Amino acid sequence: MSAKDLFHEAVKQALQKDQWVITHDPLTFKFGNINFRADLGAERLIAAERTGEKIAVEIKSFLNPSAITDFYSALGQFLSYRLALESVEPDRSLYLAVPKDVYQTFFQYEFTQTAIQKYQVLIIVYDSAKEVIVEWRK
Repeated sequence: MSAKDLFHEAVKQALQKDQWVITHDPLTFKFGNINFRADLGAERLIAAERTGEKIAVEIKSFLNPSAITDFYSALGQFLSYRLALESVEPDRSLYLAVPKDVYQTFFQYEFTQTAIQKYQVLIIVYDSAKEVIVEWRK
C-alpha cells in the first residue's frame, strides 16, 4: 500500500472513530464542465436537530521534500474545490486534512498561518499512526 493510501485510510478511520459516517469515498461533484474528486465525504447526524453536518475532506500527506510546494498545491486545490462545492453543495464544508507533525512545524510559520487565516481554510489535524483526529481548526 502506498504512503498516500495509508494516510487516506488513517484519516478515514479517524473520522469514523470521531462518529462521522463516510458517505463518499471519493466524493465526486461537477461544476460547469469540470469534474472534481475530493478524497472523502462524511456526515454526522445531530440527534437534537435531526439534521446532519456534512463535510468534504481533502487529505494531504506533505511527503515531498519542499513543504511550501506541497502547500501551494494543497491551497490551490482547496480553494478550487471550495468554490465548486459552494455552488453545488452549499451545505457541505470543505476541510484540508494535514498530518500532525506537519501542522506542528510548517503550519506554525507566519506565512502559513497568514494564508490559512486569509483564505479561511478549515483544517483537520490527524495522527496517521494512531488513526485519530488531533484537532479541528475552524
